[in-house]
Amino acid sequence: APPPTGGAPDPRTAHLLPALGRHRPGALIYISTSGVYGDCGGDWVAETRPVAPVNGRAVRRVDAERQLRAWGRAHGVQVTILRAPGIYAADRLPLARIRRRTPALLPEDDSYTNHIHADDLARLAWAALFRGRSSRIYHAVDAHPLKMGDWFDSCADAFDLPRPPRVDRAEAEKVLSEALLSFLRESRQLSNARTVRELRLKYRYPTSDTLLRELRQVRLAERMSPVDAGHAGGQQQGQMKLFS
Repeated sequence: APPPTGGAPDPRTAHLLPALGRHRPGALIYISTSGVYGDCGGDWVAETRPVAPVNGRAVRRVDAERQLRAWGRAHGVQVTILRAPGIYAADRLPLARIRRRTPALLPEDDSYTNHIHADDLARLAWAALFRGRSSRIYHAVDAHPLKMGDWFDSCADAFDLPRPPRVDRAEAEKVLSEALLSFLRESRQLSNARTVRELRLKYRYPTSDTLLRELRQVRLAERMSPVDAGHAGGQQQGQMKLFS
């Protein structure tokens, strides 16, 4: 039940909770956003940091979190919040942006961004059902924050694409869309120490480079001669299952 695109409160969660009351679950996992922290100046962030949402989307997520946690306490339901950042997968990479040659920021102006593979996010939601604590917040992130330009460079390299051009922040304000700029204005590095310690789940993709290496290996196998490709077929099939 994602929040609507406008307004400060989240009316969808407000409508959802009475419906849940008729068939009350034993546990509820809500996937929120790491944007609730706003700009942290690149600092490391734990779940105990106070929220400071800047954009409307994050404000509505904070409202949803508060509604859900209060409802869980009132009705004795375990409500666990997963704050997720940029979700990626084999079919969810910024390749179109890279092919358009959309600029990235120079390293000295760039912002930190955090990631989670879609499969690991699903597995963390499952783990939270059984191991999460009531009213507890967890960062659904891997342990390797990247500056946004480095993320784009890694994706470009994995697919043999030219790396995006780099511009300073003043130039970015002129040429990038407001939607892209809203992400560039916030920089933070999310710690997943609590997540690893309490949910006890081993990540399939501990870094985004893990997936990019697998994708590159598959692409190289596809370029082999028929004889070589047949020899590598079993290995390739196994790799494809990792992100099919």
